Amino acid sequence: MNDLPIRSDLVGRSPYGAPQFDVPVRLNTNENPFGPSPELVAELAKVISKVGASLNRYPDRDALALRADLAKYINTESQGAVTAENIWPANGSNEVMQQLLQLFGGPDKLLVTFAPNYSMYEDYCRNTFTNYETANRNSDFSIDQKIIDQVLSRNPDLIVVTSPNNPTGTVLDPAELTYLLDNFKGVLIVDEAYAEFRPAGTPSAILEIPSHPRLVVVRTMSKAFSFAGARLGYAVAQAELIEALQLVRLPYHLSKVTQEVARVALQFSAELQGQVNLLRSERDTLAIWLRDNGFTVAPSGANFLLFGPFGDRTQTWEQLVTEGVLIRETGPDGWLRVSIGTPKENNKFKAALLKVTTNNRK
Repeated sequence: MNDLPIRSDLVGRSPYGAPQFDVPVRLNTNENPFGPSPELVAELAKVISKVGASLNRYPDRDALALRADLAKYINTESQGAVTAENIWPANGSNEVMQQLLQLFGGPDKLLVTFAPNYSMYEDYCRNTFTNYETANRNSDFSIDQKIIDQVLSRNPDLIVVTSPNNPTGTVLDPAELTYLLDNFKGVLIVDEAYAEFRPAGTPSAILEIPSHPRLVVVRTMSKAFSFAGARLGYAVAQAELIEALQLVRLPYHLSKVTQEVARVALQFSAELQGQVNLLRSERDTLAIWLRDNGFTVAPSGANFLLFGPFGDRTQTWEQLVTEGVLIRETGPDGWLRVSIGTPKENNKFKAALLKVTTNNRK
């Protein structure tokens, strides 16, 4: 690319992406390991066949039916009180975040978030020419009012807080969310991509939307819904903000197929929630096992665990790949992240981890 007249700030940069290897156990991208049930697949086939006959026409650019279905789901899952006017869907939560930065960011704006965090936040800012800064979390990866005050002292225009956080799994204390809402007057984005995996009884930030016009909650169907391949994310906010967000949408950005298959998946939300409960249990069991075997594990409310420390985490990661297990080398130096798989996959991970770490300790 050296001879191409690309933007100077992109020279030498690499695109986002986790390593992809064809190994038996892939636990590196926080996917739901359970595929759609035969019944769900059958319903998907029916709706795709029906949609196929009208693909010569553009989709509903406002995605009204899907937005109404998402609102019903949110009101059940998070005890919200939203309507279709409070929802905006796009191609994954990535596109939602990009649109939010296109609307509220820019060269004269500053976004601050809390590190360690999802690496794409910096890319969203780069792509929209928005200034980007981070504030370090505590050693246990939590956020407290002292750290929030440090962020507020920078006079940001946008703050992004992730709960549960990626890559640590940390859940934001409701008291800290309240403090942010009471003291920050800019646009607060709460990324809840892993919200369905949060501990039972943990409230969603969606409950705060009616009284906070500059609060946006971002969700996805990629994780809990086993729908990563469908690419459907959405924002939840007051109607005025959702209307403004459509200023930066691309024409007909969400295909007919995406809209309809997402509606089918929402019909199976109760079935899919059963998978979520199993993954929560597997997460908690694996966290105990890791601690019992001498590892430090960050408290997680997501479908993954950050654990360590390792003197040479790259070596451990490579050796696990050799054993047929792919996890993620991410987060602070010395730490690794493992997605929660099926019970069988988790057992294979444990056996491989014991093998490589035992050999490293000899």
